[in-house]
Amino acid sequence: MQKNIIHTNLAPEAIGPYSQAVEVDGVIYTSGQIGLNPETGELVEGVEDQAHQVMKNVSAVLEAAGADTSTIIKALIFLQNMDDFTVVNEIYASYLQEPYPARSAVEISRMPKGALVEVEVIAKKA
Repeated sequence: MQKNIIHTNLAPEAIGPYSQAVEVDGVIYTSGQIGLNPETGELVEGVEDQAHQVMKNVSAVLEAAGADTSTIIKALIFLQNMDDFTVVNEIYASYLQEPYPARSAVEISRMPKGALVEVEVIAKKA
């Protein structure tokens, strides 16, 4: 098995011992993306702005891997508060087109840097 490590400066640098994404046999597995601005390394404010930044970061990582949001097979959304589901869902959907990928959304107690939303995806190389 050959792993291709994906990296782009258009998404935040990893804040731990992981890669932004790994491709194996044309399948791209992204690490969870939080709402960090890749230029400043700072978390953007508020759940709406974080959700937009997360999807921009996911998109940048996928593009670096030769894919885009239309190739997402499965997404996992982590929310600090499930009350934010509707607004995050609308923002998430605005970055996609039908047919939509499979998806899970779960509430968790804490995320890195106090993030309010995190998204990881599995996609197929275009």
